[in-house]
Amino acid sequence: MKKLIVALCFTSLLAVAAHAEDKPAAKTEKKTLTAEQKTARKALLDKYDTNKDGKLDKDERSKASADELEKAGYPAKKEKAAK
Repeated sequence: MKKLIVALCFTSLLAVAAHAEDKPAAKTEKKTLTAEQKTARKALLDKYDTNKDGKLDKDERSKASADELEKAGYPAKKEKAAK
């Protein structure tokens, strides 16, 4: 009986370890910006950062055009699904 319990515990540990390796580490990777994107971001902040916190929040981003955001390296705007 002890051998069976030890075998089950060991198998469970292996399954958990294998599952943990499958998860992507995309959120931990930081995207590096080109010099052009850094310049474009600074221009966007100067133009649209109304609360002067150094970041563009959702409302401030909505005022910028898609082309401006793309040049600055921001992710594309997500389209809302029609209900």
